[in-house]
Amino acid sequence: MSFRHVPLALAMLASSSAAFAQTQGTEKAKSHARKALPANHAARDGSDGVERITVSATRRPTPVDDIGTSVTIITAQQIQQLQRRTLPDLLVNAPGMNVVRTGGPGGATSIFMRGLPSNAVKVRLDGMEVNDPSAYSGAFDAGQYLTDGIGRVEILRGPQSGLYGADALAGVIDITSVKGKGRFTPFLRLEGGQFGTFNQTLGATGAQGAFHYAVFLSHSRVVDVPNVPKALRGGRDVPGSRNDNRSANIRLGYDVTRQFDLGLTAHLTQSKYLYPSTAYGYTDAPPYYSVYVPSNYRDQTDMNLAVVRGTAHLASFDGRFDQILGVGYVVYRNRSLSGVADSTPTLYSGGRFKVDWHGTTRLGRFGSLLVGAEHIRDMLTQNDGGGAVAVDKAMQTEAGYGQYQGNWRHILYGAANIRFDSNSRYGQYVTWRVAPAIHIPQTGTVLKASGGSGFRGPSLEQLFVSYPSAYGNFLSNPNLRAERLNGYDAGVEQALLGGKLRMGATWYENFVRNIIETGCAGGPGGCYDTSLFNVSQATTHGVESFVKWTPRKGLDFALDYTWTVARNTKYTSAQSAEVPRIPHDKISFVTRWDVTPRLNVASTLLWVSHWRDLDRFGVIRNCRSTCVRAPGYFTINLAASYKINRMLSVYARADNLLNRQYQNPVGYLQPGRAGYGGFTLTY
Repeated sequence: MSFRHVPLALAMLASSSAAFAQTQGTEKAKSHARKALPANHAARDGSDGVERITVSATRRPTPVDDIGTSVTIITAQQIQQLQRRTLPDLLVNAPGMNVVRTGGPGGATSIFMRGLPSNAVKVRLDGMEVNDPSAYSGAFDAGQYLTDGIGRVEILRGPQSGLYGADALAGVIDITSVKGKGRFTPFLRLEGGQFGTFNQTLGATGAQGAFHYAVFLSHSRVVDVPNVPKALRGGRDVPGSRNDNRSANIRLGYDVTRQFDLGLTAHLTQSKYLYPSTAYGYTDAPPYYSVYVPSNYRDQTDMNLAVVRGTAHLASFDGRFDQILGVGYVVYRNRSLSGVADSTPTLYSGGRFKVDWHGTTRLGRFGSLLVGAEHIRDMLTQNDGGGAVAVDKAMQTEAGYGQYQGNWRHILYGAANIRFDSNSRYGQYVTWRVAPAIHIPQTGTVLKASGGSGFRGPSLEQLFVSYPSAYGNFLSNPNLRAERLNGYDAGVEQALLGGKLRMGATWYENFVRNIIETGCAGGPGGCYDTSLFNVSQATTHGVESFVKWTPRKGLDFALDYTWTVARNTKYTSAQSAEVPRIPHDKISFVTRWDVTPRLNVASTLLWVSHWRDLDRFGVIRNCRSTCVRAPGYFTINLAASYKINRMLSVYARADNLLNRQYQNPVGYLQPGRAGYGGFTLTY
């Protein structure tokens, strides 16, 4: 496909469809089938108060019971009720996931899903992939993402490369911004609390004729969060971490006709994060050897981020053919500076340019057919700070995919897709996915299953950035291949009491090969030089289960339990069979209660079992990747809000109510008990 012809095709189709009076979604379904939903469908709740429509699982609106994919959906209302201000705090309770943050707000954050590493999770924001192209492993760092302006988060578990390409081995987190509607509604929110926290949000949402808008401008400041556990300070005066984040989240749209609309989204972040530095020291007891110790000064990381995407959406032929053309750009500009006097900053930036198109043809009772194509260019620029060799490299990916979705007698539902990716640096890959769901009539029982393949390509830094040293060189490897995965799951979901009570359980299994790890590359002594190689293999399996109960409108309970086992089946001498930072058990319990039309209360309880971890400061000699056993932890958060009148609401929340002193990951203290409060003024 030649992308320069797509805008012309859209314009011609817009003209040809002007004679039609109806948009997508007006076609009536037969029997008990649901009505078709437009591509820009907003959230819709089921009888249990839980969102029941997924857009990301098939790239088109689909009831969650009609697809075999395991999906968790978080709505804007839930974000508001739980008062989660950062993305890591929002995702920590999601089933199948372990969120690891190096200290307080702003710290580097990794997301592990289904026992797989953080670089196996693809994250999208308004249709743009936001995994950092300049990151060493290509993983997404959620540390500087605020929740202001987020309208919806969909978490797809299981390999999703059949639709979403590279890096979607474990799953996809798809984030969508709030869409403006209704009258002009400006608002102001001020919040203060523990650790010198002071947050401000200013914005407006609404629509004027064919134009709709949502603008959120946020500033989040945290002054001093203890980061290093007391036992590791060794009596030293170690400062806490500090974070200053300024973000803008903007979504604009214009409905040119009833069939043709344009959209623009922009997410901008400027942040400064300071955290305790580490310095060389020695153990206090023989045999003395070099270790890292926390210092009394801070290092600093500055980040500038921009995610911009424009779209053109056209529904033609009475909604029977629906297509979207998108053009987007992501840029990360990072600057790291040591607190040591006269240190040289490390500058690195990553960019991603993407042109994408996909169209859906409705085939009536025969289902629907989706086809799409993408052109992606990733870029990395890095100076020689930090001992690295300066580089300026890029790689391109051309991809095409297709998907069939349908049902048989409203009993068997599902989708099957296949995708081809051709990367200019690491080759060509074909991935697939099938996700059927069986409805057992008159029982409320749904049997679900899915299977698919995935791949994760090596990052530009892994391919091209070397670190020379007098004590041994770390060499890049431009011959790295992609990591590969096959994954499967199967489960059952049951609805009772007219849908007010829902429960289910899913078993999953993943097989990973060609995992990229560090190994010897020769030189004096046999291992003077090290590099990266496709040498490791691993398996993961587990169970995700849930119970959701909505006894009445405005009151719901959600209990999730996750059991995970991850094992390396082929690994290097620096590793072990166990996989770090993967807890075996996780339980979360979330309650949301509208006590009165004005008063809302919410709570979250989280229990995480023990896991294996790294030795942050190198205190344990000859430590492998899992030589530390981390104890589990239990936390409780409470939140309440009260609407005084139409214009003014007040709220308060308490995090880590029991003041648990825990580390996740090991060596990084998480915030203790903290209280926050504020108000929202809306006109």
